[in-house]
Amino acid sequence: MTLALIDPIAPAEEPACRPASARRPSELLSRDGAHDVFVPIPDGFPLDFGGTLNQKQIVGRLHGKAGAPLIVVAGGISADRYVHRTETKGLGWWSGAVGVRAPIDLTRFRVLAFDFAPEFGEGVKDAKTPLTITTQDQARLLALLLDHLGVDKVAAFVGCSYGGMIALAFGELFPDWAEQLVVVSAAHRPHPLATAWRGIQRRILQLGLETGRVDQAVGLARELAMTTYRTPDEFGERFDSEAPSHAGQAYPVCDYLTSRGRAYRDRTTPSRWLTLSDSIDRHRVEPEAITAPVTLVGFTTDRLCPIDDMKELAARLPNLWRFEQHPSLYGHDAFLKEDALVADILTSVLKDIDQ
Repeated sequence: MTLALIDPIAPAEEPACRPASARRPSELLSRDGAHDVFVPIPDGFPLDFGGTLNQKQIVGRLHGKAGAPLIVVAGGISADRYVHRTETKGLGWWSGAVGVRAPIDLTRFRVLAFDFAPEFGEGVKDAKTPLTITTQDQARLLALLLDHLGVDKVAAFVGCSYGGMIALAFGELFPDWAEQLVVVSAAHRPHPLATAWRGIQRRILQLGLETGRVDQAVGLARELAMTTYRTPDEFGERFDSEAPSHAGQAYPVCDYLTSRGRAYRDRTTPSRWLTLSDSIDRHRVEPEAITAPVTLVGFTTDRLCPIDDMKELAARLPNLWRFEQHPSLYGHDAFLKEDALVADILTSVLKDIDQ
């Protein structure tokens, strides 16, 4: 049974200046298995670019062994707190990496995943306008969750894509909280071409809102996004170029993209997508301010996070542990598809964490 738990101690303010010695471990950390944790957000939570966050709570989910070293895991903008297979949510978005005897081994580690702001799901009314929210804002919300749980040290923060950006922001804002960062397919800033692609997606979403064709807009924006996640080589191998009988009919690759867009319509809302897409393009960190040891994992075929941007990040980090560079047929989605490669890297990086 899935448990939804609220610790009786609620934070009254942001934990940025709270010393680690002032935190006491929550009883939630001593409970085995997977359960949700709901943490109140202080009223008037300020956002970097002005305004406040009116969301009432941040929701995390603990998986794995009670009392074990804690690893934070965060993924792309489509990811949520269900990182591992559960009774209620199917496989989870990264079950290839997180599980029993998996690289992030739930018999050895406690794993915390969390939902990004703005919240989304049953009973949540979609905002009329998108928020202006940064990866630093997301990192500060994670800090509320960790402080509430009484976590003095995070053994590792493993972040992929948008989650990797949040990991970098967390390392910048809270340099002593994580013992190491593992950043996959994310850099210290977005590439202008990737911003251009996302900008087109946002205009599609805005057009859908203006015309009342929201489902079609979400689907079409997702179709475009899929062409940026993957590589030309993969598309060349998977699809032939045989023309349909008449102009205006779909080519085989178009049928695939249409199905991907249709499947995504219940995964997000236009306003939330606009918020998180803009957050990616607003992302900036100063690598020199990140003092925790960092492992970088990049893919030479990634067009959204080009390997040259990760090389620049690597050169500027004061405590780079290792930089893994690999080709992949799957481009930016490699961290979701290259299970064996990712497993080898994570197993090596996490092997020395004390039990």
